[in-house]
Amino acid sequence: MTQHEDKSEENRFATIAVGASESATHPHRDGTNDVIPPIHLSTTFEWSGGADGNEHDYSRESNPTRAALEDRLARIENGDHALAFASGMAAISTTVLTLVPPGGHVVSSDSIYSGTEKLFAELAADHFDIDIDFVDARDPETIAAAVDTDTDLIWAETPTNPLIRLCDIEAIAAVADEYGVPFGVDSTFASPYFQAPLDLGADIVIHSTTKYINGHSDSIGGAVITDDDRVFERLAFAQRVGLGNVLSPFDCYLVGRGLKTLPARMEHHETNAMAVTHFLEEHDRVARVYYPGLESHPQHDLASEQMSGYSGMLSFEFDGTMIELEAFVEGLDVFTPGASLGGTESLIEVPSLMIPDEIGHGEATAEVPDTLVRVSVGLEDANGLCEDLRTALP
Repeated sequence: MTQHEDKSEENRFATIAVGASESATHPHRDGTNDVIPPIHLSTTFEWSGGADGNEHDYSRESNPTRAALEDRLARIENGDHALAFASGMAAISTTVLTLVPPGGHVVSSDSIYSGTEKLFAELAADHFDIDIDFVDARDPETIAAAVDTDTDLIWAETPTNPLIRLCDIEAIAAVADEYGVPFGVDSTFASPYFQAPLDLGADIVIHSTTKYINGHSDSIGGAVITDDDRVFERLAFAQRVGLGNVLSPFDCYLVGRGLKTLPARMEHHETNAMAVTHFLEEHDRVARVYYPGLESHPQHDLASEQMSGYSGMLSFEFDGTMIELEAFVEGLDVFTPGASLGGTESLIEVPSLMIPDEIGHGEATAEVPDTLVRVSVGLEDANGLCEDLRTALP
């Protein structure tokens, strides 16, 4: 899909996001006329047998509020099933450890979130003897060369955290289909609004709902969406019984609330990000800007083909010393130095300063430059954001 090409699809997305189809007769409304479905905090439900048996018995296994959110998440990603987890990492670890047996094989892009890298390189490899091949997924041929008949999972992020690299979802999906291997995509940076991995051939799409889907920096959560019945059954068992890492009813409410404004927020995030990137490109203390919406991005054409917009995440390389870089961060007023992303507020992070033990400097994963600055562009006034950067840059 090219940039904002299909307005009918955008309108359908917005309708699902707002939840307009959740009428008073929706099964999760309990026959009430609430415009906003109620939060079901009960841990257990009165038993009844026969034809009148309950859909829900115990909230770890099934809860009306979580079921309603999972239904919307599945529909908004054009999937058949969705599962809401207690965090993005819970969603990723459940997927990996459920689909990959001890001694199994995973092919992963080498540019991934540091938490996922640690999961793969330490927990999966060290404790479960899983063989992890990290490859440069920007070229689908490197994926194809690493996959064989014993591969259990192909994993990729696009765009990646924090280098903003892309992979060709459709091309990698073709490799996965050839070998009959599940292909999972972490699409957190794009959000469901700007990218639809299942439509491009992926089997699984994962989001940290903490980020854009919730959008208000007040809920930790994760989601897995799939159109593969076998994958769903295995993941659902692990989520609800084997590991029990479900998203709480109140957090499900918060994520559902955020989902309602996702289309409007993502449009604003993108508009502001474009303004910030154009400002940074012209500044003499910025060596390079990484944003898929810029024609200077080496994968701009791919972004325009497989995304319907470019989101609000960017990175840039600061041209100066680490002392100067730290002074720049401390001089910001509108941008808040801190972790996470995708909220209404603009955040800025220097991985080498703020999370030095988590960024990849090994041979297995892509190296993150010490002077790299990751920016989550929020919903403030774009001119104010650029002025804040202008004032703080030395």
